Amino acid sequence: MAELVKDKESIAASNSEGEVEHSRTFVDARTEQELLHGIRKEVEAGRLPPNVAAGMEVLYQNYRNAVFQSGDPRADETVLSNMAVALDRVLLDVEAPYDFAPYHKALREPFDYYMFGQNYIRPLIDFTNSYVGNVPIFYEIEEKLKQGHNVVLISNHQSEADPAVIALSLERTNPHIAENMTYVAGDRVLTDPLCKPFSMGRNLICVYSKKHMDDVPDLAEMKRKANTRSLKEMALLLRGGSQMIWIAPSGGRDRPDTHTGEWNPAPFDSSAVDNIRRLAEHSGPPVHVYPLALLCHDIMPPPPRVEKEIGEKRVVSFHGTGLSVAPEISIREVGATYKNSEEVCHHYEHSKLLDMSHRISRLSLLYIGFPEDKSHILVCPVTIFLILFIFRIGGKKKKGTFLSLALEFQLDWSNL
Repeated sequence: MAELVKDKESIAASNSEGEVEHSRTFVDARTEQELLHGIRKEVEAGRLPPNVAAGMEVLYQNYRNAVFQSGDPRADETVLSNMAVALDRVLLDVEAPYDFAPYHKALREPFDYYMFGQNYIRPLIDFTNSYVGNVPIFYEIEEKLKQGHNVVLISNHQSEADPAVIALSLERTNPHIAENMTYVAGDRVLTDPLCKPFSMGRNLICVYSKKHMDDVPDLAEMKRKANTRSLKEMALLLRGGSQMIWIAPSGGRDRPDTHTGEWNPAPFDSSAVDNIRRLAEHSGPPVHVYPLALLCHDIMPPPPRVEKEIGEKRVVSFHGTGLSVAPEISIREVGATYKNSEEVCHHYEHSKLLDMSHRISRLSLLYIGFPEDKSHILVCPVTIFLILFIFRIGGKKKKGTFLSLALEFQLDWSNL
């Protein structure tokens, strides 16, 4: 509970150190009734848009139910304290919107947005049924960072809580990685009022997702130029060395198969992987690429389908999580192993992709999940997707079919 109290103390300190003065309705709430009444009060005062208020109420109820699922005897205190701070930060940003630069450095003072995000997500994770794989590789990564090298994690993307889940999973064994990672973040988590306070606590390279690039055609060119500026910022970071960057080349969250309900990593966008290859080749300090697999969709699952409008309904639950990293993958070695795309396609067509992955980079698939609950085991072929795309962009391209083969990759992982 001490960590929760510190958040409220941090708010008081920030108000006295130049932060914009705003209503203390939520911070001063002492009961659930006062907190919910405060939402309606702020709407009536004209300080809170009705649609944001509706989202607040849904989030409160879902967060409350999730934290109570944990069985924590002090769940009521946790919910009230965490939601009071969260709603206060949302209201502050509505009154004085924060604009993200192409490279955003986590805001740690006068209000510590990083610890706010950690404390908010922590009660949603069932740590007794969570898993972190290949911890020695995370130690290896830390050593490379200390040497001035850069590290890029190529990952799947499961939920808006991914950064907090990664940081909470590593905060005891690898606190430097937990606090200093930079995430490539799409514009939706930078514009949604309920997301922004959590994003403000992370180091971010801010981009516009290709999935939403043409939602408003008149803004498409502006978005492309903004993405170019963000790539330049990333290049500058890498040239300075000792940077760790997380990127999800899918450009969006994993979603379940509409027919089977099974979760699989969303297909990677080859241009995103190509950007990493080009940045690595011109960074100066060495860049090491590692595949990362993440399982946390139950904590905060995305809507079943991609939505254009900002303001999705937040579904929240208490659940275990999984995180694992595979050995470093060499872009140069992968591109040089096969002579042409027909050879790769041959292996694809004969379902020998697993054997190819071992022989190309001596990597294995990343299994993360909970043995006692088979329905939640995720076999995450992040490494395989990465190998496919690195070959396509780093080797000799065969026009047409290779990308579609990779995107239609439907190997039966259950028998491996």
